[in-house]
Amino acid sequence: MDAQKELKIMFGLIFLVFTLNVTSAIIVDAEYITIYPGEQKNIKINIENNLDYDIEDVSIALNLDSVPFNFIGSSEKPLDNLDSDDDDSATFIIRASTDAIPGDYQIPYTVRYTNTDTDEKENKTGKFGIRISAKTNLDFVVETKNAIVGKQGKISLKVINKGLGEVKFVSVQIFPQNYELLSSDKAYIGNIDSDDSDFATFDVIFRSSNPILSAKITYKDFDNNAKTEIINVPINVYTQEKALELGLIKKPNYIPYMIVAGILFLWYIIRKIKKRKKNKQLRRN
Repeated sequence: MDAQKELKIMFGLIFLVFTLNVTSAIIVDAEYITIYPGEQKNIKINIENNLDYDIEDVSIALNLDSVPFNFIGSSEKPLDNLDSDDDDSATFIIRASTDAIPGDYQIPYTVRYTNTDTDEKENKTGKFGIRISAKTNLDFVVETKNAIVGKQGKISLKVINKGLGEVKFVSVQIFPQNYELLSSDKAYIGNIDSDDSDFATFDVIFRSSNPILSAKITYKDFDNNAKTEIINVPINVYTQEKALELGLIKKPNYIPYMIVAGILFLWYIIRKIKKRKKNKQLRRN
């Protein structure tokens, strides 16, 4: 029984030590920010002394060696001496590299201080998160096939992603103006990587020479925010006369048909003549 009590006491002490280690610490709380490539921003970092003793000569340093950021000013900031349960903050100015790849990054930090109980220098290290985002920059190009009034053709909307980040779940809906839609009014494209493009294509019959592609493009940007863009783009469509003039279509060639018709007519006449001659001979006999 005494052995069981001793084990309980021992485990209790271990638990107490573990709890003290968890609750007694230097707590670093960094402001989460989103930054764009080439942009400059401030990061405020709060340091709280949750130890059971005071600390002096406190400073915090950031390490940007492995991440696409640069300091504007110092990489290390001094803080006030921190009594137990006291806190202070430091602000760093950083700039994201112009060619930084959008994504989430971890910034290493080191808090340096002197333990007033032991007069020893001590460090606390850790990391905090920061995001490099990407501004959306979409461009649109309209392409057509067989764009002639009264003819069946195609309208294709090319969606070009000129931004640094991927756009996701891209969908296109069109609203016909001066053309008849033969296919669905909606087309799903999907994801488009940076510096890439994709098409939404629709089957139509052009009803006039001045149609307009009115379209709604919906997607989610790099930060997963839902976005919508509306475009209205004139389409070049030609009358049949203009298409003939420009050589887009060829004028029908009726000469072969006329020759065949002439041959058949001549054959018919010859046959008639031969039949009459034959009938005359029969009558004489």
